[in-house]
Amino acid sequence: MLGWEHLTVNSLGHLAIGGRDTLALAEEYGTPLFVMSEEAIRENCRLYRRSIERFYGGNGLAAYASKAFCCKAICRMVQEEGLGLDVVSAGELYTAKAADFPMDKVIFHGSNKTAEELTMALEYGVGRIVADNLTELRTLDALAAAKGTTAPVMLRVKPGIDAHTHEFIRTGQIDSKFGFALETGEALAAVKLALGSKNLRLIGLHCHIGSQIFEIDPFCLAVKVMLEFMGLICRETGAVLGELNLGGGFGIRYIAENDPVAYDRYMEKVAAVVRDCCKKLGFPAPFLLLEPGRSIVGAAGITLYQVGSVKTIPGIRTYVSVDGGMGDNPRYALYQADYTFLAAARAGEPKTQTVTVAGKYCESGDLLGENVSLQEVAPGEILAVLATGAYNYSMASNYNRNPRPPVVLVGEKGDRVIIRRESLEDLIRNDSD
Repeated sequence: MLGWEHLTVNSLGHLAIGGRDTLALAEEYGTPLFVMSEEAIRENCRLYRRSIERFYGGNGLAAYASKAFCCKAICRMVQEEGLGLDVVSAGELYTAKAADFPMDKVIFHGSNKTAEELTMALEYGVGRIVADNLTELRTLDALAAAKGTTAPVMLRVKPGIDAHTHEFIRTGQIDSKFGFALETGEALAAVKLALGSKNLRLIGLHCHIGSQIFEIDPFCLAVKVMLEFMGLICRETGAVLGELNLGGGFGIRYIAENDPVAYDRYMEKVAAVVRDCCKKLGFPAPFLLLEPGRSIVGAAGITLYQVGSVKTIPGIRTYVSVDGGMGDNPRYALYQADYTFLAAARAGEPKTQTVTVAGKYCESGDLLGENVSLQEVAPGEILAVLATGAYNYSMASNYNRNPRPPVVLVGEKGDRVIIRRESLEDLIRNDSD
């Protein structure tokens, strides 16, 4: 009825997630509150893993992009489902280590890794370090030499693909802070530097063309560009690189108009393009990696707020103010991101008003949505925002010294807190007197 399998309207007319009444969850855990469906997360993991097995003979690995949402419980879940892990900071890497995630299945990204982060990756035995620039390559070579080891490296390459997404989240074109450009010869120079470095082991290439992409064709085009470059590398240097990482960026449904492709269809089409290109190039089919993040956890999560006030400015707009806002979800302020809003107590009823949902933060831009459709709500009621599992908690802040909300996981075995609510004491914990 609602368009998300893990979300239903129960016999009381209330929104339920994973069978749990959201009003009961708000009552038990308070608001604001992030709620995640364990079943939805696990099923999305299985879609990617099974698609690699079915369409590419298992010669690949889906690595969850933990920047979408990272905590020990999520790391353990994706490990149990047979996925790898993509991290982009010392904090994410430390979390993976604390969750006992196998380091050989960890991919370490980042556009400006510090020497301390690279050292940490070497000490932990990370399976793949994705180098972003020449300075990083040289630093990593020196650090590996000092430790008497060899660093497993992939190079992030900009394939020049227009992914038809928001300009802030396009990452594959030449004018991007990420990676090596093909057009300028920078990428080939990086390959030669890596191959010539005694303490670097170049194992493959990486690309990422953007986020929230609803088409498969851009990914197929990226495959062609990257395989042609791998063929050029072979001809120029004699090196046959064995791995190709196609990144992530698979779109999810935030609003009714969004129409994401079934995630296993990506691998079906991409695998066919890989085989065709490799046959034409006379190049061996590489081990393929994918990095889904948002598409694993995004739609699996919701946020519950309590309405504080409803303010109508005649002839202008109606503000529905909630007890959270840009501190737990900055995506509207950053990208004007769309969301679906529901009055949790009347989730199946028609939406009869158009409102602006405002937060509690002392900023005029603290909005969660403008001109959104919503059922009638009154102060004290629970408002649900759907598909907030990715880039909400992970981008949350303590602006205005507000504590970050907790995250509750609901599943067959009940519900449990996987990140506790911050306290006021937590806010001053690192203050010095």
